[in-house]
Amino acid sequence: MTTPSVPPPGCPAHGSGQRIPLDSAEFAANPHAYYRYMRELGPTAPVTIAPGVEATLVTDYNAALELLQDSTTFRKDSRRWRALAEGYVRPDSPVLPLLAYRPNAMFTDGAEHVRLRQAITDSFARVSNKRLSRIVSQAAQFLINQFSARGSADLLRDYAQQLPLYVFNELFGCPAEIGDRVLFGISGMFDGANAEAASQVLLGAVSELVALKRAQPGEDITSYLMQHPAQLNDEELAHTLVLLLGAGGEPEGNLIGNAFYTMLTNEEFARLGQFDKAVDDTLWRNAPMSNYAPHYPVVDADVAGDKVRAGDLVLVSFGAANTALADRGADTRGHLAWSAGPHACPSKEPARLIALTGLETLFNALPDVELAVPADSLAWRPGPFNRALASLPVRFSAVTPRAAAAPQPTAVPRYQAPPVAAAPAPAAPQPNGKAGRWSGFMKWLTGQ
Repeated sequence: MTTPSVPPPGCPAHGSGQRIPLDSAEFAANPHAYYRYMRELGPTAPVTIAPGVEATLVTDYNAALELLQDSTTFRKDSRRWRALAEGYVRPDSPVLPLLAYRPNAMFTDGAEHVRLRQAITDSFARVSNKRLSRIVSQAAQFLINQFSARGSADLLRDYAQQLPLYVFNELFGCPAEIGDRVLFGISGMFDGANAEAASQVLLGAVSELVALKRAQPGEDITSYLMQHPAQLNDEELAHTLVLLLGAGGEPEGNLIGNAFYTMLTNEEFARLGQFDKAVDDTLWRNAPMSNYAPHYPVVDADVAGDKVRAGDLVLVSFGAANTALADRGADTRGHLAWSAGPHACPSKEPARLIALTGLETLFNALPDVELAVPADSLAWRPGPFNRALASLPVRFSAVTPRAAAAPQPTAVPRYQAPPVAAAPAPAAPQPNGKAGRWSGFMKWLTGQ
């Protein structure tokens, strides 16, 4: 006999009729209990994602898949968001940098979306798996060198969160002076503290990168985007870089961190080195972007029978939709973690390769790595969109850091000031006057 779910402890649904807050510590601690409860309410649930920001969350797998494939009724352009247009969402809301309109493939529809998306897919296609694997391996070894002699580390802070940022800075041809601000801007935007200021730092940095690459194109994705027949203008280029660097930063770091959690808490995965299966299991059960894919109905509509109004913010819960099927033993490649339909992730194969190479490199370097604390004592960060650990402390046999590989030509040119004058972006603060993280990596890579 199946016991009906009850609202999890601390859930406002305990008779109050309030919306369920996705940004609470209680939700972060046990989202799967909330998902089970919300699914019993129907295919959608009323939620809040920040103070004063309401949304409808789609929790049913089939309903989510149908919505993601219906680009006629449900659009991505957030200028349709009624609550924002009517002033109900504060301009300093921590979720706004991830929801406000930008002229890139994420927030466009129809032919404009096809044009911008094709530039992304074609540009990534010019990066071979061999080249990408080399970049990931070099960045991974640099990070491992920073803590391997200690015999302990926080795999999240010291490795998983940083690895994709280094990789994407290299792929996009960021010189150190710009790359440090890119890292700072992405981290702050997803963290939610001073998110708008961090977003401006990131936009300023990528705008400077666009100006640099106009003058000094190279073998990097930024230059490939510029050369594409889609003919992106500078504004579209800058906001496309915000999209790609943002998606390649926090969500990819969470995928790597959550995959480490899967490996370290499942003896079979770790013992057999089943990195591919560990990544799939992670995408099913702890998708790094668990609640996102913002859509806006163009007319009053319904989602599997539940009514939504034109201009409502409708989010898809990949976490709720996936786990409902995972618990029933569904095919491990049918998850929605990469989204679906016309706005499915355009770079999921590179993202998967980065995660797999990052896992393998660390386990090869530190084969006896294990959790330093009980698994049930690990904390998960609050946030409406992410599924992310707060830390991942591990221990291992100390290893002498490996010497830096011989310098190889990279996509990063020697930095010169852009030839076109531009308003300077806020500088990323550096503790104790030390060089930024990307600067440190570039010095290690080139032996300077």
